[in-house]
Amino acid sequence: MATRIMRKIETEEPKLDYKTIKVDPLTPVVGAEIHGVDLSNPLSAEQIAEIRKAHAAHHVIYFRDQLLSSEAHKRFARLFGALHVHPYHTKNAAPDHAKSDKAPFPQSDPEILIVKADQTSKFVAGEGWHSDVTCDAEPPMGSMLYITKTPDIGGGDTVFASTVRAYEALSPTMKEIVDKLTATHDGAKPYTGGYGTAAPPGGWPKTTHPVVITVPWNGKKSLYVNRGFTTRINELDRSESDAMLEMLWRHIESHVAGQCRVRWTPNMLVFWDNWSVQHHAVWDYYPYSRYGQRVSIVNGRPAA
Repeated sequence: MATRIMRKIETEEPKLDYKTIKVDPLTPVVGAEIHGVDLSNPLSAEQIAEIRKAHAAHHVIYFRDQLLSSEAHKRFARLFGALHVHPYHTKNAAPDHAKSDKAPFPQSDPEILIVKADQTSKFVAGEGWHSDVTCDAEPPMGSMLYITKTPDIGGGDTVFASTVRAYEALSPTMKEIVDKLTATHDGAKPYTGGYGTAAPPGGWPKTTHPVVITVPWNGKKSLYVNRGFTTRINELDRSESDAMLEMLWRHIESHVAGQCRVRWTPNMLVFWDNWSVQHHAVWDYYPYSRYGQRVSIVNGRPAA
């Protein structure tokens, strides 16, 4: 069996100086723990600026031992943009659609997604590589998941893959090809095809994004196709599109040198950049329970 050798890429150490927070990188490529911040209280302008800097450099940042109300969670998220409303809660959604036992995210606050699993769960949210809600015309640039209960036996980690590093690992010829392409992202793929939830009146969101985007806050190019939502590369015929998407998905998912694994502890918040990473929630703890809530942020539309 042939062994695939990933292209070597020089890793640049971020030359960043922090005065109000401590940043402990999880890997040289992606992920960092932030110390010295209490997110339950308003932050100073300097703290906010340094958190922005760390987020742009590491793509995934996390804060342990935070005791947050829903309003404190949302207040922190609003520092980075407007709060996203999930398609389950748009004006086109059917009455009580998101409150149904069959909905993957039953809840009452449209700005918060409840993320839970227990012995009654038939699936968990995020069990598969994806970026959040890329079917929206303005998809979330970032998501903040606050986990308050972790499984008693451990597990329930989240794995993140840098789509910036994945783009950098492509050959020059492949970069030239994918730089010119766009792709369709369709909410029907996960919400009906995956979760089995009937579409609301008007259907699920469906939109087109570039296959390669430039991330404004770090200036990097990033692959913006994911197995969860992307259905087709528009400039190719169906067979070519299927082959190209499968190649790109496998490239992102198998590039372990561009990944990190975050191990949750109770009362921990993780803030990830949906335009620079994909993530995969590991469901290895059934029938034990895990509980949290997610707030996502919109701040423009991804562009080539």
